[in-house]
Amino acid sequence: LQCLWCYTNNTCIDYPVRNLLPPSSLCSLSNARWGVCWINFEALIIAIAVVVGLILVSVAVCCCYCCYCRRRSRSRPDEEEEQLARKREERRLQSLQRKHERKLKHDEIRKKYGLLQDSDNPYSRFENE
Repeated sequence: LQCLWCYTNNTCIDYPVRNLLPPSSLCSLSNARWGVCWINFEALIIAIAVVVGLILVSVAVCCCYCCYCRRRSRSRPDEEEEQLARKREERRLQSLQRKHERKLKHDEIRKKYGLLQDSDNPYSRFENE
């Protein structure tokens, strides 16, 4: 596989190992074939660039996705806990409000039937009639 086939002059040249790509003085890239005659240098370079690009993009996407998932999984329980605490506090306040309304209603009923005791002297004696 050290052979460089050039279609311009139909010769097989020893591949110039010092250079990654053959210099244009030996043979142009579009006419140069490497090893086996059907591997075009231009197509090989484009194919390698596409594969490397796809690998780099997929690695970048995986890294970003993993970082996003970790951040989201870390922040999500905090948000859920805050939301649950807010709902719990709202329910507690609503419960206290309903309890106060019930007390007012019961006090009105006690007042209506004369059962409301004085708050000044809660231990007054009952009088028999």
